[in-house]
Amino acid sequence: MRTIGIGNQNFEVIRKENYFYIDKTRFIQMWWESGDHVTLITRPRRFGKTLNMTMTEEFFSVQYAGREDLFQGLAIWENEKFRLLQGTYPVISFSFANIKETNYPMTRRKICQVLSNLYSQYGFLLNEGILDEKETEFFRSVSVEMDDVAATMAVHQLCLYLSRYYGKRVIVLLDEYDTPMQEAYINGFWDELVSFTRSLFNAVFKTNSCLERAIMTGVTRVSKESVFSDLNNLEVVATSSEKYADCFGFTEEEVFAALDEFHMSDRRAEVKAWYDGFTFGSQTDIYNPWSILNFLSKKKLEAYWANSSSNSLAGRLVREGSKDLKISFESLLKGEAITAEIDEQIIYDQLSNDEQAVWSLLLASGYLKVKNIKTCTSEYGEWRQEYQMELTNFEVRIMFRNMVKKWFSSSYSGYNDFIKALLQANVKAMNTYMNQVALVTFSYFDTGKNPSGEEPERFYHGFVLGLMVELADRYILTSNRESGFGRYDVLLEPRKAEDDGIILEFKVQNTEDEKELSDTVKEALRQIEEKKYEAVLTEKGVPKEKIRKYGFAFSGKKVLIGGR
Repeated sequence: MRTIGIGNQNFEVIRKENYFYIDKTRFIQMWWESGDHVTLITRPRRFGKTLNMTMTEEFFSVQYAGREDLFQGLAIWENEKFRLLQGTYPVISFSFANIKETNYPMTRRKICQVLSNLYSQYGFLLNEGILDEKETEFFRSVSVEMDDVAATMAVHQLCLYLSRYYGKRVIVLLDEYDTPMQEAYINGFWDELVSFTRSLFNAVFKTNSCLERAIMTGVTRVSKESVFSDLNNLEVVATSSEKYADCFGFTEEEVFAALDEFHMSDRRAEVKAWYDGFTFGSQTDIYNPWSILNFLSKKKLEAYWANSSSNSLAGRLVREGSKDLKISFESLLKGEAITAEIDEQIIYDQLSNDEQAVWSLLLASGYLKVKNIKTCTSEYGEWRQEYQMELTNFEVRIMFRNMVKKWFSSSYSGYNDFIKALLQANVKAMNTYMNQVALVTFSYFDTGKNPSGEEPERFYHGFVLGLMVELADRYILTSNRESGFGRYDVLLEPRKAEDDGIILEFKVQNTEDEKELSDTVKEALRQIEEKKYEAVLTEKGVPKEKIRKYGFAFSGKKVLIGGR
């Protein structure tokens, strides 16, 4: 039984040490025979992108010439034509995976460090007599301190030097190209980075006569207008594409074979429920490798992939999202599907105000899976595609539930105490703790463009998601989605007969009609009676005497709760 090497992303190390490996070398043949000049492949994180890139580098690179030991016994080595290709091309391989800075100067500096490291790797070119005086000067100028012109032209020039030395055009591999872009969006320096990146990509992938072929990988397909406006030679392989559908991630057949090898065949159903659900092209039942490898090693079901790196962007988009986005997210947490139009091109600067862009990013990141695609025609005769989506699997659901809990971490003690007071029907304590929670967390749901004071439903709906997560074991939470601005009716249906049913009505104070917050509470309680919300619970067998009703009145960060 082979050893599981957790975290090993270098193909050479895995092969030399005989670590557990599922053969994906067929990707090399498929990519090369496609003839595509520049290929962008998008897949969720931890799906084998980096391993496949090191595999491709070590297959083609002249620095690995004669290393047939790395590929013997694998699919690619069965093809004699490809055996002759091994180790025959100069390859430039670099990654932006570790560029996660919070400002533009540091991000640019780290990119320059990556490029400077490349030049150090090929420092022998300075002694080979192939560079003229100006080229030698440029070569020596490449450093973390270089200007934009040198930085954006560095890889372009290195291709020229290597092509001249080896007498062949160069293969360029760029892994995790969009990592710094996600950080730029989160930290507010998107425009600066995009300008720099566009110039770099244009020089490397467009105006480069010494480029043989190239691969870029990332999580998202950043919009062409943002960084690829000059690249008309780009083949995009997104998660909906048929190309390389089974080359990233593990198929169900591969996962079940691994379970057999590690004597865990009896756990197939559990593993499927937790980790299955990804779809690439028409290839369904794809599993994320990170969780499978960790499960094979530890033999425990845990949220390995979902907790393997920061989910800050996904969390921020949902937390700061509109009322409608949070209502949709509530449905997802319940295991229901939502419907939305999707554009696989992610326009980062629209994420703050375009719900479609948010769902597109969550789909590309692997948090959502497509259940069905429906083609519709609008009243104007335009066709559009509606995607029916749900959370990918149980592991992702756990991740989002934990994320919602963390929203209230800064006031967790007060929030916990509020939940206890609610369950104990202690209205006085509910008021005390709810005001503590609102005071601390209200602004946490702001976008900065629409402060919570102007759009309070961002907080209310986040609060309801928190209730849903915290009380999931004891209650089924449903909401009245027909409510207008400032109202959000919540019904808590008990899972056990001994628990009370609970109805909550949220209402923003209308100062013209309601002089005091107590008036707003009365109005909220009146609406509960008028709309006969308790009928929903009595129809499900909850006795009237076991139904509690509460009105929540809000004015800014002030809250007053009354009950009957």
